Amino acid sequence: MKAIHHLLAGITLAASFAACAPATAADTLKIAMGQRGNWDTAIAQLGTEAGIFKKHGIVLDMLYTQGSGETMQAVISNSVDIGSATGTTSVMAAFVKGAPIRIIGSEATGAADFWYVRSDSPIKTIKDATPDTTIAYSTHGSSTNSVALGFLKAYNLKSKLVATGSPSSTFTQVMSGQVNVGWSAPPFGFQAMKENKIRIVARANDIQEIHDESIRTLVANASVLEKKRDALDRFMAAYRETIDWMYSSDDALAAYAKFAKVDMETARKVRDEFFPKSLVDPDKISGVDLLMADGMAFKVLSKPLTPEQLKTLIQIPPRK
Repeated sequence: MKAIHHLLAGITLAASFAACAPATAADTLKIAMGQRGNWDTAIAQLGTEAGIFKKHGIVLDMLYTQGSGETMQAVISNSVDIGSATGTTSVMAAFVKGAPIRIIGSEATGAADFWYVRSDSPIKTIKDATPDTTIAYSTHGSSTNSVALGFLKAYNLKSKLVATGSPSSTFTQVMSGQVNVGWSAPPFGFQAMKENKIRIVARANDIQEIHDESIRTLVANASVLEKKRDALDRFMAAYRETIDWMYSSDDALAAYAKFAKVDMETARKVRDEFFPKSLVDPDKISGVDLLMADGMAFKVLSKPLTPEQLKTLIQIPPRK
């Protein structure tokens, strides 16, 4: 009987220690993201709010930047673990020059970005741009930089490209007459269009090559990939699960509407008309040859990456 009492006491004491022991700590990852409020750059934010990343043992420390050039520099300097929505050709160019950067997923294949003018502008389409026309993009090395260069190439334009930062700062410059053609991404600009203040003159996907290319990526510093591979695997699992939720639930639309400060009708329009699910599929980098050709045409690459270089650069954690 005494032995049984000792056994029960031991079990009770062990249970007490187990109850008091702290739960396994989640891994914290720092992530930099361009353009707060966009549907595609809201994936980490919405997934965190919905508890999806927590379920996978990931806590995200989120930082918003003015564009992918700034985001990429934060990754290269190891100030953050992950960068979202970085221009793919610029990532390739940085990698070739020795930057410790790796692609861990596609962020956008094709793009929802659009270019616009004031309603009183004589420019009806981007093809009307003259050598005196100024055309906006976010930051140097960004995907909007690549698209703007794509417009020059596709339509043989001689216009001047201008880095204008975020959609809101770009809008101010367009409305004040500092820039002729501004850039934006849904939902920013929708209200101004309703009020007939601006007109769309071009969309990124007007250029077929852009439509077929993974123009934006998810990236990590090479040392982060080496030291935190398990955490990055779980990050990507949560990222994929968040995308599935965002395209299957009105709860996700409501969360996005609140985050972006728009109504449900606008949130649904953003998702259903501008961001098909295929656009944010992270599992494949599409149009690699086209991306490298663009890089050479825009003089950020001197030659294509070799198969060995691409294998080192692109390391997407497999879907499980």
